[in-house]
Amino acid sequence: MSIGSGAGEPLLAAGSPCWVELATTDEAATARFYSELFGWEFEFYRDPATPSGQYAIAALEGLSTAGLYQVGSNHQSGWTVHLAVPNTTTAAEWVEHLGGRNILGPVDLPQRGSILHAEEPTGAPVVFWQPSNLWDFATGLPWTFAGADLNTHDGRRADQFFCRLFNFTSQQLGDYHNIDYAEWRLGTQTVLYRYVMGPEYRPETPPHWMVYFGIDPARGTDGVAGHALMLGGSVLTQPFDTPFGRTAILADPGGAVFSIIDHSHVLEGAGRAEVDDPYAD
Repeated sequence: MSIGSGAGEPLLAAGSPCWVELATTDEAATARFYSELFGWEFEFYRDPATPSGQYAIAALEGLSTAGLYQVGSNHQSGWTVHLAVPNTTTAAEWVEHLGGRNILGPVDLPQRGSILHAEEPTGAPVVFWQPSNLWDFATGLPWTFAGADLNTHDGRRADQFFCRLFNFTSQQLGDYHNIDYAEWRLGTQTVLYRYVMGPEYRPETPPHWMVYFGIDPARGTDGVAGHALMLGGSVLTQPFDTPFGRTAILADPGGAVFSIIDHSHVLEGAGRAEVDDPYAD
């Protein structure tokens, strides 16, 4: 059994990314950055749970793309992935059973469903969301969510937790030694990726999510990376080619790290285990 088992038909398959959210120390500057870079429009809503008393939802041509909220100066900026579950109460029980830790919730959100903030066993934050019928999250289009990696120091433990929780299957794309990079699938559908951080990361780097956003091929990965620099962001890894598309790792002005990818520009004729390191220069 797993959390995805059951007779009913959920709105989304359990384990599917259903939202991404950015915690930032400067919501005004960060909103300007993504508005200029991706063309997102932000609408702010009252939220007494945040330091600024508000929560922003970004949209592109009327489709919701991400959430944004401010954290205190003693916190770091960063992206978090939300994963769909059929029931957050059941999810909380499974998280504890499988070695994770529940942090907040389940909490009901008016017209949005129910959420559970947790930490998976290797230490990365994750939000489980039981979405309502009004669920709205744009994916697969330029300037929207294109995928996510869980970056961790313990790949096998992460695999065990998520595969048991959601009935994922794990397919190794690397060679376990030089590159430990795995693909998590539901049936034939790729859902997420898991990467064991190598020497390019400091040993003390905490587990975290790397969120990818698709870009418009007309602008290209190199052009968008250059634009990010002009807007006060950083290019942490220069554009490079992979079998999945041309990618670059960026940081916004608040320091939150994310990746961009052009799926139309792929590296041809290379073995997957030799080139799937998404963080090589």
